[in-house]
Amino acid sequence: MIRLVRNSFIIIFLFAGCQSHKEETLPFYNDPEFTPRWIEPSSVAYDSIHTIPSFSFTDQEGKTVTEKMVEGKIYVANFMFTSCVSICPVMTDNMKILQKEFEHEEDVVLLSHSVLPAVDSVSVLKKYAERKGIKSSKWHLLTGNRDSIYSLAKRQYYAGDSIGFYGNQRDFLHTENFILVDKHRRIRGVYNGTIKFEMDRIIEDIHTLMKEN
Repeated sequence: MIRLVRNSFIIIFLFAGCQSHKEETLPFYNDPEFTPRWIEPSSVAYDSIHTIPSFSFTDQEGKTVTEKMVEGKIYVANFMFTSCVSICPVMTDNMKILQKEFEHEEDVVLLSHSVLPAVDSVSVLKKYAERKGIKSSKWHLLTGNRDSIYSLAKRQYYAGDSIGFYGNQRDFLHTENFILVDKHRRIRGVYNGTIKFEMDRIIEDIHTLMKEN
């Protein structure tokens, strides 16, 4: 009887350990439906995980920001425009929560891409950053070629609106998504950027990614 209880305790302990390990590992997102997939490094599918490709944009300081700048770093990406009066101000306020939380973490970066780059010039982004208390060392407001921004948003971040990935690339992009990307430019989380308590979840997930090799 004692042996049975002891063996049962060991089984429960091991099961709990496995569950805890899974909970501490974030999934990968490889498709526009944002289906979470837990893929082990030993899996044949590991080398084909969706990865954000190279990009090149200009931030509010006039500096070129490419994929090299986020190499080996964790970052949160979103899409906005400075004249937006609906969801963008809320997203900016919520992104500021992340800016404050990870202000001293050099390996955590924030990228906000303008979906109206023809209007959101470097000078416009600079004034917006100053007005909103955005720190350029942590948070980059990006402008550049419209087609490049939209293609990256819809085809790579899967950040489209209701029609998203499957819509016309010329359709206006207006999404509340915050996308969490790991040190290897793989999507590890998707959140509603207009909901304040979602920032708690992003913060927790970023700390989880910081522990990954």
